[in-house]
Amino acid sequence: MLDAVVVGAGPNGLTAAVELARRGFSVAVFEARDTVGGGARTEELTLPGFRHDPCSAAHPLGVSSPAFRALPLERYGLEWLHAELPMAHPFLDGTAAVLSRSVAETAASFGPRDAGTYRRLVEPFLPRWDTLVRDFMSLPLTALPRDPVTLARFGLAGLPPSTWLTRRFHDERAKTLFAGLVAHVMAPLGGFATGAVGLVFALAAHARGWPVARGGSQAISDALTAYLTDLGGVVHTGYEVKRLDDLPPARAYVFDTSPTALARIAGFGRYYEGYRYGPGVFKVDYALDGPVPWTAEEARRAGTVQIGADSGEIGAALRAVAREGRAPDPPFLITVQPGVADPTRAPAGKQVFWAYGHVPNGWTGDLTDTMERQLERFAPGFRDRVLARAVAGPPGLAARNANYVGGDIASGATSGLQLLLRPRLSLSPYGTPHPAVFICSSATPPGPGVHGMSGHNAAKAVWRRLRQS
Repeated sequence: MLDAVVVGAGPNGLTAAVELARRGFSVAVFEARDTVGGGARTEELTLPGFRHDPCSAAHPLGVSSPAFRALPLERYGLEWLHAELPMAHPFLDGTAAVLSRSVAETAASFGPRDAGTYRRLVEPFLPRWDTLVRDFMSLPLTALPRDPVTLARFGLAGLPPSTWLTRRFHDERAKTLFAGLVAHVMAPLGGFATGAVGLVFALAAHARGWPVARGGSQAISDALTAYLTDLGGVVHTGYEVKRLDDLPPARAYVFDTSPTALARIAGFGRYYEGYRYGPGVFKVDYALDGPVPWTAEEARRAGTVQIGADSGEIGAALRAVAREGRAPDPPFLITVQPGVADPTRAPAGKQVFWAYGHVPNGWTGDLTDTMERQLERFAPGFRDRVLARAVAGPPGLAARNANYVGGDIASGATSGLQLLLRPRLSLSPYGTPHPAVFICSSATPPGPGVHGMSGHNAAKAVWRRLRQS
């Protein structure tokens, strides 16, 4: 009998398996698709030689993850590559605000009235970033805070809505960039703890950057798999699990799946019926005949580029999806240009480019033209550079990754209390009604992103049970 079986070979499932195998437990992973990866994959979606990341591409939380940093993933081929600027937010006048590794450079891009405000906002937390990120990504109750005072100060700044925090700024440049940071989790700007979301992304950029993985996000999953194999773990691909009886006998079962799928497989009935799924995304991967022709020079040097004319436009796009149930026009876009840091992603002189906008959950329309009209506002001539497109709306994303229910790449709404308390209100969020069954996906704390911490935290709950039995 195995000690543990993990269902799902995404970053969280693989991290959970690694953590258990490191402690001497026998582990097997079962993945429905033919390759490992989940939200960290790389494929030639458009043309030969163009290597795209179908899901996550830039990894501010991955490079800062306490789980990943504790593992020897570099030995197994993972290399983080950094663009000159982690992120840029261009404006219609051809200028841009930036999120730089340097706090001073970032503050200067906001203008003199907001530079000091921004420095006072982020500088107290930066010297304690490694401890702070470990504390808030380990909650709840998986580890005692190492620095409870800093964590409490961060909570006071971040738990209110982001709109409260941005009132400190005078000018639109700082407000717009910060609104874009919050929009990464597809939550309305006035929601609970959205200030913390923006702060986390900003601090991550200053502390460790927003890198891409050399060769593509698949390198993260491949490194975890290779390390797991060296530890004696086994990974089975092309193995779909429809019920618990499909799995071999084990002392514990760990699911890197949506709560919906877990309830169906394990026969939990309506146990997760209160769990909410959030907006979906409409994503386009591009093969380009050269770099994106951004008007703002800073955007040409950035790995990630946020697209929204101002904070009002970004807020309206989020409200259209979350409250009005319609696709926004113009949309807020998150884009990544991996080739700025990693020229191996495309043939010489060419580029891969990744962009998505928010749409209602399960939306079946086509946002391609709307997205490209928005891009042309900030990069005139963009369409002339397009060699090929790979388009995926919510149904397509859900078909690629079953955890993305209705196209929700966060695997559950990140608004209200569910931002922090997921998949249900519980002191043991990784446990289930069955004492031997656990959940470790992004539906559990600390939530979405390629960082492995949900798997790391769940593994702690699993090995405590295994040691007791």
